[in-house]
Amino acid sequence: MLKSQRLATLPIDSYDFDEELSIIDSNDAGGEYDAFTFGSWSAHVLANSGGSDEDTSFRPYEGQLALTELGRKLPGIMSIVTDNFPLERLQWVRIFSLSDGILAPHVDFLEFSEPGTRLQIPLRTDEDSLHSEEDIVYHLRRGEVWKIHTTVPHSARSVSSFPRLSLCLDFSGAEEPVEIKNAVPAELPVRIMERPPVTDAEVEELLSSSAELDATTQRAAFRRFAAVHFTRQADATAAFDWFVEAAARTGDDALVHKARAFRTYCIEKRGYREAFEW
Repeated sequence: MLKSQRLATLPIDSYDFDEELSIIDSNDAGGEYDAFTFGSWSAHVLANSGGSDEDTSFRPYEGQLALTELGRKLPGIMSIVTDNFPLERLQWVRIFSLSDGILAPHVDFLEFSEPGTRLQIPLRTDEDSLHSEEDIVYHLRRGEVWKIHTTVPHSARSVSSFPRLSLCLDFSGAEEPVEIKNAVPAELPVRIMERPPVTDAEVEELLSSSAELDATTQRAAFRRFAAVHFTRQADATAAFDWFVEAAARTGDDALVHKARAFRTYCIEKRGYREAFEW
């Protein structure tokens, strides 16, 4: 059963922000979370604890939300936030951009004692942009408000070169619901993607394709492993099992150690701003 929830659908077409999406497309967001990302992914900060564009590393905090310089350039997108969501618990406003890329399956908030509440609202997307949670793959439609279940392994993928842009709102507290205003009735059911079972032959082909794995290619190779469960019935964490097996087949203990360490970093344990070194 999908733990993430579609909470509402917003009247997104009533907002005029097409020109603002172009600003996001041209914004250099840096690489705070490069360890998790393959292809083109970035997080653009519109509001945070002090309004600094340089403050890009997510963390809970005490105090007031403040617009960044980028946020001040995007009044249309920010009006989606102020019109429809309470601001008292809101701590971060970001836009996630993903094109021709994939996220390693991961668990959020491992660095912190308590998880918060994360909502995502796609502003620009297509059928090639998918999310996953454990063994389920699903599509977030434009304007849908989703509460992402961040404390189980999950991922996202887009095979399109046209960037998917998703508004991400992080609220303090995991239990208290977020009141959403101005929602409209959903016209379509939640989109769960059908996938055929992964076969032993496909797994063997994946493992065999990594026969030449070495320290210089190991990071890039993981993308193939992470992509499988988006098209075949498999749990997101199977990517790590296969990755460790592929490393073991090389006979190189250092590659096995690195593969196991990446699993730990992504879904088991990591420190605040801990960087993963390939």
